[in-house]
Amino acid sequence: MQRLTPVELSVWLSDPHRTKPVMLDVREPWEFQLGHIDGSTHIPMASIPARLSDLDPDLETVVICHHGARSYQIASFLEQRGFGKLYNLETGLDGWARTVDPAMATY
Repeated sequence: MQRLTPVELSVWLSDPHRTKPVMLDVREPWEFQLGHIDGSTHIPMASIPARLSDLDPDLETVVICHHGARSYQIASFLEQRGFGKLYNLETGLDGWARTVDPAMATY
């Protein structure tokens, strides 16, 4: 698993020559409703084991939560199950809102 800052993810998403990653948001539904990165796939943390087959281990996947701790746990879980192209969004959506999208709600 690699670490990725919000600014690095923003640059990646804006690069027309680079394939967009799967952005796996593992926060709770109420958190996702408050704000999320457009194009994110929402699967709450507790649902990941049951929905593992919904994810492709061969795709670059950025795991996202509020501050980066839950996403780190899920990225580690996925890594143990053969996912090899994983990124943990450091500082999570809170960092994204503070450095990339100040219009996004924080909590």
